[in-house]
Amino acid sequence: MSDVRKHVWDDMPIEELTPDIGRRLIWSEQQMLAHVYLKKGAIVPAHDHVNEQFTYVVNGWLRFWVGEHADHPGSEYIDIKSGEVLVIPSHVRHRAEAMEDTLDVDIFNPPRQDWINKEDSYLRTGLPMGNVPEGSQGAR
Repeated sequence: MSDVRKHVWDDMPIEELTPDIGRRLIWSEQQMLAHVYLKKGAIVPAHDHVNEQFTYVVNGWLRFWVGEHADHPGSEYIDIKSGEVLVIPSHVRHRAEAMEDTLDVDIFNPPRQDWINKEDSYLRTGLPMGNVPEGSQGAR
């Protein structure tokens, strides 16, 4: 029973990554659950990671560009709206934009160690992974 933990989202502070993006994290050895808060117009720059990802939009609307379209967003995208889930396999490059104020729940396996260690410069700066300053660690 010592590993059993209860969390209350409303009791947890929101970590502000940018003025338009915040999050709350819960993780265990094998999984991570995140509430991600995005204001309309917020950009999650193109990135990829070893972690499998489920993105469940609770409220709002996210537009994703996937694969080769992540670095050159155009007319090929996937819209995920309230009640919908996007499954992103390991190492698939992706980018997102909040088309409305959005709360999404992200599930990662394994946990995003870069998020835990606050080494996710790409998300904090808004720069794509390839443009993160030397010495900063990103999601790769």
